[in-house]
Amino acid sequence: MGGQTVAIILGVALALCGYVATYVNNLLVERRREKLAFINKQITSFYGPLYVASVVGRTAYDALVAKLGRHHDLNLDSPLAEHEFSEWRLWVTHVFMPMNMWGERILLENAHLLREREMPPCILQFITHISAYKTVIKKWEGGDFSERFSLIDFP
Repeated sequence: MGGQTVAIILGVALALCGYVATYVNNLLVERRREKLAFINKQITSFYGPLYVASVVGRTAYDALVAKLGRHHDLNLDSPLAEHEFSEWRLWVTHVFMPMNMWGERILLENAHLLREREMPPCILQFITHISAYKTVIKKWEGGDFSERFSLIDFP
């Protein structure tokens, strides 16, 4: 083989190697870009709003417990007096349930952003807690105050 043929083969081989290297690099960059876009979507559409909803809900709950003077009973395990129950109904109906419904909507509309193979039990418990509270509130609207809390505890 002449020197010119070797030079042509070497040139083609180097060009092919450069093409393969560029292709692999572009693939890796695109995968990294997709992963970053997914993480950004998780933060902006799922974890960020869910964090805000949970912090606001917890802060509101703590404020109600303080207002009721129940520092010794943070979970409201002791029976509520009638005036406390009246206050509880207002807060559940107008503060906690709207916040819970917002959290539920975030979870249901963005569950595809979870990386777990199965839905975490705390999320299922939260959603069923809210579902059970919907019936309690409906009873309150009809004047039936026999139930005061959801049958399923807040996780």
